[in-house]
Amino acid sequence: MSIRLPARRWWALGYLGLCIGYTATTVLALRHAWTLAALLLWLGLAWLFRWGDPPHARRVANARPWSLLPLALWWIYLYLADTFGKVDVGAVVFHLQAGIGENGSGERIIAAVVYTLAGLVMLAAVTWLVRADHRWRLLERPLVLFLLAFNPLLFGLTLQGASIVADDGAWLERRYTPPRLAASPADPPDLIYLYLESTEATYADRARFGDAYADLRALGESGLVFHGIRQLDNTGWTMAGMIASQCGTPLMPAGLMHDSQFEPLEHVVPGIDCLGDLLADQGYRLTFMGGASNQFAGKGLYYREHGFDTVLGRDTLRRRLADPDYLNSWGLYDDSLLDLATERIREMKAQPQPFGLFAITLAAHPPYGHPARACRERQGTFDGEDILYSVKCTGWLARRFVERLRREGLLDDTLVVVASDHLSMKNSAWQSLIAGPRENTLMLFGDGIRPGTVRREASMVDVLPTLLEAMGFTLPTHRAGLGASLLSPARTLVERHGVEPLNERLRAERALQRRLWQTPSTESP
Repeated sequence: MSIRLPARRWWALGYLGLCIGYTATTVLALRHAWTLAALLLWLGLAWLFRWGDPPHARRVANARPWSLLPLALWWIYLYLADTFGKVDVGAVVFHLQAGIGENGSGERIIAAVVYTLAGLVMLAAVTWLVRADHRWRLLERPLVLFLLAFNPLLFGLTLQGASIVADDGAWLERRYTPPRLAASPADPPDLIYLYLESTEATYADRARFGDAYADLRALGESGLVFHGIRQLDNTGWTMAGMIASQCGTPLMPAGLMHDSQFEPLEHVVPGIDCLGDLLADQGYRLTFMGGASNQFAGKGLYYREHGFDTVLGRDTLRRRLADPDYLNSWGLYDDSLLDLATERIREMKAQPQPFGLFAITLAAHPPYGHPARACRERQGTFDGEDILYSVKCTGWLARRFVERLRREGLLDDTLVVVASDHLSMKNSAWQSLIAGPRENTLMLFGDGIRPGTVRREASMVDVLPTLLEAMGFTLPTHRAGLGASLLSPARTLVERHGVEPLNERLRAERALQRRLWQTPSTESP
């Protein structure tokens, strides 16, 4: 192939301009329509400086660009950013450790192939430019430093390394309170905890999202609704959100920055007690139900190790369906799951011992959601892309579920929690979501819970002590884990320090990380 590529020069330069524009809009969270402006600017500079066709060319046919590896790393970042919005290195490491098999994101495999092919074409275009234009061979070495220094994927690791050097790594450990029940109620209530996948309270903003949150807003009128529940780092995916709300701590992956980083997990946070452990010690029968596979991301492992005697996922639950083929790419649709959860609650309510049922929906899973048949019959045709349709579906099914249990008398002496597991990752409403402050959903319903609103700056780690006190348990100093009860005057870490300073502390923390993953065989004598 000719180095000059006279007939293809502008195609190669144009493609590089598109890649630069797409990267800029991704990093700056702009609409991708701005890619066209970047392309025009790039082509203008290319014409002005005659890139690829210099007046005094000194071509090297076999020059090997130094920038190929840094550019490949940028393509990895772009794929992750397109998938998740905010790239969380902790989430990547945890899922590599815990397992990513049996997930329902098959469309992201196709996207990965597309990104790989697009990246290879760009690397070929860069190779041509460096070989055809000696000025770019001179520019390339400082360009390599720029690409490495400003890649957000590597930037996070750099910040973490700097934090480790500058901090003693035990700031959070010193503020961690092992969960302990100082006193228990004479007649402890049953507990129903419904996680709403990615259904954050940000959707309550009618100006941005219309009536997507209407059913949850109506449901909240009969309960205690919390506002200001922010998201800390390492709490932004399903397992991390569950562990934050049940264990009172962010999920810092095992072995991050250590030699054992990618060894398969045999345990999930074995070094701490979580809500399931505490309730099991109080005689509770605990059940987890989820429409997806329990093998994904260590979910089944976590629940079985932390006090749950029944852990039901896709493979078990689909056999109970009237139509075993009524499934989405992740597993059961939410109308099926909540019907089965209702049956399970009826069974457990008939038993004398207290119970806890934890379930998680799937309908609003990014990027587009998986609305159930019952929602499609009620809301009309789903276009396959509108996440607000799926959020509305989640809200309606959650409201129907709670009201059905209430009508059947199944909520007597029962605390109900309706909460998001985490803020949504990138979806079709992403630009509207990131246009302002965001917060998680958290609502409590039950005997002795007076309807109203609590506005406090908090995070999901504060859910554990709040929930325990709402159930009538007494906590020393109103704290458990890193959390403070939002029903008490105790100040939360977010109130004391703010979200970003806490995230900086998380990057430096090592002592609490060791506590999370410490097993009996590794405990210090």
